[in-house]
Amino acid sequence: MIAFSIMYGVISYSFAYYGEMATYLGMTLPMAVISLISWITHPSGGRGAEVRVNRISAKEWLFMSALTLAVTVIFYFVLRRLNTANLIPSTISVTTSFAAAYLTFRRTIYFPLAYAANDAVLIVLWGLASLSDHSYLAVLVCFIVFLANDLYGFFSWRKMQLRQESQDIAKLSA
Repeated sequence: MIAFSIMYGVISYSFAYYGEMATYLGMTLPMAVISLISWITHPSGGRGAEVRVNRISAKEWLFMSALTLAVTVIFYFVLRRLNTANLIPSTISVTTSFAAAYLTFRRTIYFPLAYAANDAVLIVLWGLASLSDHSYLAVLVCFIVFLANDLYGFFSWRKMQLRQESQDIAKLSA
């Protein structure tokens, strides 16, 4: 994600998707680094091979929602000022990217669904870009593949969460 953020920032700049550029370089890239640290420091069962799945409270969901709304409103006006191409989908992409980055850092099973929502928005954005310049078709295909991967990721994380919870119950019973 760290390397992709840098490459994607450059590609986004080339089509005046300034929201994408700002989101990936200013938010996703730093959050990927922070998430990496969070994941490394929270192994499951003391093993470094698997991260401990986390659940967040209703209060934290509310906090994240309020924060996401604030980021969305601020970025709408910033992106409008920058004459960002396809302003509304670009703004929605900032929203879904922010939620995905937050949920990734918090290690919940829902982060892949937030990324899948972002992928759907990006499929629209890069589909629109591809209509005017076919060289962006590769980026469109990339996000179609990411969508499939993120949906698979959700089910994998859900399975991992269930396994970890059953192991916790077994430890308590022993």
